[in-house]
Amino acid sequence: MGHVNHSVASDFILVGLFSHSGSHQLLFFLVAAMFLMGLLGNTVLLFLIHVDYRLHTPMYFLLSQLSLFDIGFPLVTIPKMASDFLQGESFISFEGCAAQIFFLTLMGVAEGILLTLMSYDRYVAVCHPLQYPLLMRRQVCLLMVGSSWLAGMLNASVQTSITLHFPYCASRIVDHFFCEVPALLKLSCADTSAYELALSTSGVLILVLPLSLIATSYGYVLGAILRMRSEEARNKAFTTCSSHITVVGLFYGAAVFMYMVPGAYHNPHQDNVLSLFYSLVTPTLNPLIYSLRNREVRMALIKVLSSAGLSFESGLKPEHLIQNIQSARIEHKSIICLHHVPLYI
Repeated sequence: MGHVNHSVASDFILVGLFSHSGSHQLLFFLVAAMFLMGLLGNTVLLFLIHVDYRLHTPMYFLLSQLSLFDIGFPLVTIPKMASDFLQGESFISFEGCAAQIFFLTLMGVAEGILLTLMSYDRYVAVCHPLQYPLLMRRQVCLLMVGSSWLAGMLNASVQTSITLHFPYCASRIVDHFFCEVPALLKLSCADTSAYELALSTSGVLILVLPLSLIATSYGYVLGAILRMRSEEARNKAFTTCSSHITVVGLFYGAAVFMYMVPGAYHNPHQDNVLSLFYSLVTPTLNPLIYSLRNREVRMALIKVLSSAGLSFESGLKPEHLIQNIQSARIEHKSIICLHHVPLYI
């Protein structure tokens, strides 16, 4: 009990990514710029989905939740890291460490489940387009999102409470730039081997099961695409699915290395770089992937810029450009009915 009281009263010391050398200062500013760009990109995407009725569909409703996670992930880690760098301090309280573990675990698990459910949305859109309004009705979408948040909260509550229940009476230096369960367990003066085995087992299940469901969904999608006679239909199907596949690859690629590769093949520097990738780089790239490769998002952005009074140097007014794109959509609306299903959010 004395050890536990001692751990609660003490701070942890985080090992930052950057020293105050010239090259590390440049890297810090690059990270800060990427953080601001990701925050802006995801906020703009959320705003466009909210204000444009054409984006009130199941796919974009799920995408809006992904943007929420991508805003939350960097906010939990990057501001604290930046503050430590600028102030020359790297302390974090026991409560602050608990908060980081809880919210990162919540968003990590919830985002993995959400990406799995988004693959089901693509499967229904391509393989069962006529049943899409029924299978992806508003209640189903809300149930999907609620399930991902609930699963994340339950997992985060269990992991955080068990991790912080151990006594931390040895070194207070966390070899990481934020509080993460594996890095923190190394500091415990109790035997954590059974808990680490349970974490590894649950981590494999949390990764393998969603990846299996995603692979199954896209297996059916690929078969349906190959059976399409229209080249335009195939291109439309590939476009609507490729963005999601890219995001899945970025998210699960880092997670598989972190939680499925044995710890003997890890080192603190690798783990820091990989953690920076999935907590900052991936959330920054996600809105770019969806906006640059998605015509509906580009149209919504053009409409907002047009309403703000911005003009284009090309001679074609934004209103005309929107009308032309809408006309092209109407001509090929028989391809996939996904974007014509309303969902009021």
